[in-house]
Amino acid sequence: MKNLKKLFLFLILMFFKTAAYSSESFYDQAVDKFNDKKFDDSKFLFHRNIVFNPTDAKSYLYLAKIFNSEKNQKEEEKNLNTTLLLEPNNEEAIYMLIQINLDKSNFSKANELLAKLNIVCKNFCSKKKEIEKSLQNLEAKNEKKQ
Repeated sequence: MKNLKKLFLFLILMFFKTAAYSSESFYDQAVDKFNDKKFDDSKFLFHRNIVFNPTDAKSYLYLAKIFNSEKNQKEEEKNLNTTLLLEPNNEEAIYMLIQINLDKSNFSKANELLAKLNIVCKNFCSKKKEIEKSLQNLEAKNEKKQ
């Protein structure tokens, strides 16, 4: 009976170890495919990684990048929002979401996100001025139309 319990415990531990390794492996493979511009394969592997690790913000961010390259703004935005839900201070996701809101002429949301970017800014600080300039130009164009 003791040996059976030990065997059962061993099998459970091996399962969890294998599952953890598989999810890391899926993510690494997906990043490699993404870097090779094999977006369909990469997308499939990121989705598989999310099955094993649904709170992996990096996978959602990469999916957003893939959908950006495919010009699928709806799916891009959905994945960016999920990234920010899981990792609220992700600068790249905030930056990409600002770009989407500028494209949609949603200036209030873009300004809100820009304020958030100002707070968390570490790597995308140089992009902040570029966004501010684009926002001012678009707001000016919009005011002229009205």
